[in-house]
Formats: sequence, structure tokens, C-alpha cells
Amino acid sequence: MPAIDDDLDTAALAYAAGLTGATPAERGLLRDRMTEQCLPFAGRLARRYRSRGEPLEDLEQVARLGLVKAIDRYDPARGSFTAYAVITITGEIKRHFRDRTWGVHVPRKMQDLGLELGHATAALTGSLARNPTVAELADRLQISREAVLEVMESAAGYSSSSLNVPVGSDGAEFGDLIGGADRDLDLVDDRVTVTGLLLRLPSRERRMLALRFYGNRTQAEIAAELGISQMHVSRLLSRALAWLREAMLQDTPPRWECGGDPAGPGMRVSVSHSGGQMTVHVTGEVDRDTAGRLRVGLRHALRVAGPDRVVADLSGVPLIDAAGIAVLEEAGVPVTGARPYVARILVLAGLSS
Repeated sequence: MPAIDDDLDTAALAYAAGLTGATPAERGLLRDRMTEQCLPFAGRLARRYRSRGEPLEDLEQVARLGLVKAIDRYDPARGSFTAYAVITITGEIKRHFRDRTWGVHVPRKMQDLGLELGHATAALTGSLARNPTVAELADRLQISREAVLEVMESAAGYSSSSLNVPVGSDGAEFGDLIGGADRDLDLVDDRVTVTGLLLRLPSRERRMLALRFYGNRTQAEIAAELGISQMHVSRLLSRALAWLREAMLQDTPPRWECGGDPAGPGMRVSVSHSGGQMTVHVTGEVDRDTAGRLRVGLRHALRVAGPDRVVADLSGVPLIDAAGIAVLEEAGVPVTGARPYVARILVLAGLSS
């Protein structure tokens, strides 16, 4: 080999001398002859890497590309052509392995550290007669343990397996063994349906559901924030959830129990006259948010008809709280048509008449 290398150095000197004063055509001819003479040399360098998983034909092509670069950049004043060609060709081959053979993109710094880690592992294994630990590798390379673990993880990205690789004898593929059924996928339809139904609930019920199930707030905390009792919160939540369950099972959402469409105006107050008596009809829940509306309606009726000719009809009221009781006590009017649940509250409040 030294004789051949010496021949290449001599040929390179002659090639460089022949370029002086040559025409472009003559330069091309000299370059082709020099390249043809050096091809076996490039092939020998390529065969050094043939056992690393790359086809030999590809490595030879890369080596020849490096050879052409070495010939084009050769300067006799800088030393031996053979030494320069070895460095150039080997660099091209290593660059090929770095850029083309990794299964995923890994930064060059990690690739270089991976090579150093491989050499350090081999050296420590020989001296310690066992596999080195992460701490020992970190001390050897003068890097942190986290960096060693990161290099080990990135090294796993050098070669990747195809998801279509057959496994077993039943024709299954490797991709069939990865992943599984997404259980949340079956809940997509239910979640979309619930979203639409929630928009049909009154704003207070929507807020309470959001605080309870998305904000993880307790019923006592919700009651304090809304200014109502914890028992009232419990009743409202139970009724809203019962309505949602019933609506989920029907094509057409059922009527909201408060006496109107959940998206409607809420509590309503209307007045009717019969036999000289004025009846104030109340529909919907009477609570802190709506008690003021009931107070205005009762005061108007009392001004028009007088205190002895006004009756409050609560047949359309499914729920009343302390604010509504206070309005009825203030008005002092008889109550009629109260539902059983509302009637029990009126009795406890001393408004049984």
C-alpha cells in the first residue's frame, strides 16, 4: 500500500504541475485521468465501513465524491495528497452516516457524544470487567449524568423499525401491537350532546354545574358564592342533572320544570281580574334573583286593587327561598295553589293562611 500511496502522491504532483498553463479542456482531461487512477484507493477506504449497515455501493459513491473534492482542492504546498485524500474521503463517509443513516434527526453534538460514549463504554467495560454505571460514564466524559442519559436515549434513534414488519406466523404486523382503542372516543357523541343541552339550561344552573364539576367546588362554596343555602344548591343541582339525564335519552329535550323554556326569561308575573278580585300569577322559581320582580308585581296589584282584593297564585312555582318568603310577608296577601313542596315551606314560615 505504501508504494501505491507514493505513486498517488507522485501522480498528484504531476497533476498539479500539468494544470499550470493548461486550457480548460486539458484541465478536464487531466482531472479525469487523476480521478480514474485514484478510484481503487477510494474503494479501499469505503470497504472499511461496509459492516455498518449501509450498502457497499452507496459507500463507494460517497467515497468517490470525497475523492473528487480532494482532487479539486489539492494544493501541493500543504503536504501529501494521500493524507489529504484520506481525511477528505473519510469525512464524507462519516458525514453520510451522520446525515443519512439515522432513523430520526439527532443534533450533531448528540451524535458526536454518542460516539464518545461508545468508546468510553468499551474502555470502562474492559477495565472494570462489568458494564459501567451512568455516574462512571459521566465522570469519564466530564459531562453531567443527565447528558449521559440524553445521549443514550438519542442513540436509540439511529435505527428504526417499520410498522409493517411481520411478527409471528399469523400475518400480524408490528404496528398492530402498538396502541389500543381510545375509550374517550366513544364519549365524543355524548359530550357534544351534553354541550348543546347545557346551553338550554338557565344561566344559574349552568354556572352551578360549571363550579361543581369543572371548578371542583363544594356545594357549600357554591352556596356562599351565589348567596343561597347549601340545601337549595343541592336541590338545583339534582334537578339539573335529572333533566340532563332525561334529555340525553330523548330526541326532543323535555320541558324545563321551572315552568318555561330553560333559555326563556325565567320567573314571570302576570295579573288577572275575576269577580272584583285581582290574582297575581307567579310562574318559575322565586329566589334572590327574582324576588324583586315579585315584589314589584305585588306592590302594583296592591295599589290598584287594595290589600283585601289581591291573591298570589303560586301554582306555577316549583321552588321558593327565603327571599321569596320575605316578599310574601311584606305584601301580606293570601296565597293559593301552592305545590306540596312550596306549601310546606310556607307553613314553616308561618304563611299557612
